Amino acid sequence: MTSSTGTKSLFAAIVGRPNVGKSSLLNALIGEKLAIVTSKPQTTRTRITGVLTRGQTQFVFLDTPGIHQPRTKLGKRMVKTVEETVDDGDVTLMVFEPYGELTEAEADLVREIRASRTPAFAVINKTDCLKKDADLQTRVQFLEALGAFQKILGVSAAKREGLDALLDLLEGCAAPGPHYFPDDAYTDLPEKAIVAELVREKLLLYLRDELPHGTAVSVERFHEREDGGLIDIEVTIFCEKKSHKGMVIGKGGAMLKKIASAARADCEDFLGQRVNLQCWVKVKDDWRDNDFYLNNFGFRQ
Repeated sequence: MTSSTGTKSLFAAIVGRPNVGKSSLLNALIGEKLAIVTSKPQTTRTRITGVLTRGQTQFVFLDTPGIHQPRTKLGKRMVKTVEETVDDGDVTLMVFEPYGELTEAEADLVREIRASRTPAFAVINKTDCLKKDADLQTRVQFLEALGAFQKILGVSAAKREGLDALLDLLEGCAAPGPHYFPDDAYTDLPEKAIVAELVREKLLLYLRDELPHGTAVSVERFHEREDGGLIDIEVTIFCEKKSHKGMVIGKGGAMLKKIASAARADCEDFLGQRVNLQCWVKVKDDWRDNDFYLNNFGFRQ
């Protein structure tokens, strides 16, 4: 924790339904690929902390899983994470797409935000996908009518548009106080956790829609060689069924090799060093409904 005269800090919870671009927004704001991004729901499973220090102000962004109707113990823990993060934040940023009605889970969260004393702003992401400019104002009016948000802004995380205006708005809410992270930090996640997420991202990208949600990734070994030229990483991919294990491995090991190769490239970009990545696949029946495995895989309550 660092403190000096004039420093300010702000904790902002980023919430919304799956696929509205919460993780893309986090990555764009901090300028690093911290949260994995895919087009599949429930890509983010846990709370991810991103840090941006701009001048005297430190912004701490808390990215959360997409709000949904839970069907497993894992899903219930994800929803609870969202609720707790809203309570922890100084400000809530609820992210929306430019079009569409609210889902039931979104409506519930809006009601919770409306009843909260925490300031809340609506962020309309994907403005680069607007069919016509007037549609943005239509969406603003729709969200204003909900009576939950003090301000509504349009941004494009993909094009990095509107981010300075969002940061300026948040800076006005920052309170005098210390910086809770070093000024050059961009997360509090350990390297092993980010490596595990990079591997899981490839599972989401390359496997069938129904399969990746039944997988978890654990980094069993992370060892930097003495000469500093190579990092040896061993990862275990857990799935729920024996048939799923076969799909992850693929014919002649082709799918697992594809996943490992893509993940290794991202790990090297992230770590700035060459990586020797070994991936193994094991079966843990119905781990998403098993408290022991959920705790062991890092989904603690």
